[in-house]
Amino acid sequence: MRFFLEGKKKTIQEKLERSHVTLAHKRSHGVAAVASYGQHLNREVPVELTELIYNDKMATLTANVGCVDGETVVSKNEWPHVTLWTGEGVTAKEANTLPQLYLEGKASRLVIDPPVLSLEVARGMGHL
Repeated sequence: MRFFLEGKKKTIQEKLERSHVTLAHKRSHGVAAVASYGQHLNREVPVELTELIYNDKMATLTANVGCVDGETVVSKNEWPHVTLWTGEGVTAKEANTLPQLYLEGKASRLVIDPPVLSLEVARGMGHL
């Protein structure tokens, strides 16, 4: 957590402004999967943030992606989330392990009740 708060490369505001939900990643899901989200580009997509999962190396918010024009936006990722921060030497991809780490007692979880609703603009490349 200290890395996030005291990191010199970026301010907390810059880190939070760059946070996003990855719906698909071209290396994992292919270019066609990423391109399939093009219909949502520059559109507001509702996202509910339902829990914080974290340990001393990383932190994420679980994200439930909503509907646009009555159509549910389905993430290709098994666990849609927003990576808030990772510690030095920890890749953002490693944040995908947090739910399992929580089940193993190696991470903590804080349920956000009621969930926080955020309207995110689809920015391209499979990100909200």
